[in-house]
Amino acid sequence: MTTDAERKMQFLFALRSKGVTDARVLTAMELIDRAQFVRGYFAGRAYEDMPLPIACGQTISQPSVVGLMSQALRVSPRDKVLEVGTGSGYQAAILSHLARRVYTVDRHRRLVVAAQAIFTRLDLTNITALTADGSHGLPDQAPFDRILVTAAAEDPPGPLLAQLKIGGIMVLPVGQSDAVQSLIRVTRSEDGFTYDELRPVRFVPLVEGLGKES
Repeated sequence: MTTDAERKMQFLFALRSKGVTDARVLTAMELIDRAQFVRGYFAGRAYEDMPLPIACGQTISQPSVVGLMSQALRVSPRDKVLEVGTGSGYQAAILSHLARRVYTVDRHRRLVVAAQAIFTRLDLTNITALTADGSHGLPDQAPFDRILVTAAAEDPPGPLLAQLKIGGIMVLPVGQSDAVQSLIRVTRSEDGFTYDELRPVRFVPLVEGLGKES
């Protein structure tokens, strides 16, 4: 039988082998147990590097992608971060160990309620989870030092670009929902935006409006 300690070591080794090398990100991913965010039939696969289905037709991203996105975001301990697409809450929980404050929004109220319950149980008091249309960002709390989008848009949404501070970074998947997408990093400067293509990815599409049950 593989012990929890051995599984965790294998988990961290897999992250490093996929290119997650940032010490703060690795520490956060060691502290946050992915098994807390995977329920039911797939609970036994929480430590595998694969996306898994969750409620509302969404997925929990594979850990290496969560790690690489967190690393690409270059979060500092003083940053205020917006995450668009709460999903299971796993990514927001990782960010909570990297940033001063995390705001996470999802169009599915059911997912937000479930994620908030986990944040409370894990005593992650610097996360605010809200049901909202993430494509519009969160104007009341803008601007943000960092923005992370966990659903694919054809182009970076204008409202999110506008809510990024000068010097801020946004990481998001861009591309058609049924084709290969690219993970890109957008950096805002006084002169505008620069775009870096990081790697191919596959995410659910960014959908406007709220979920039917919200």
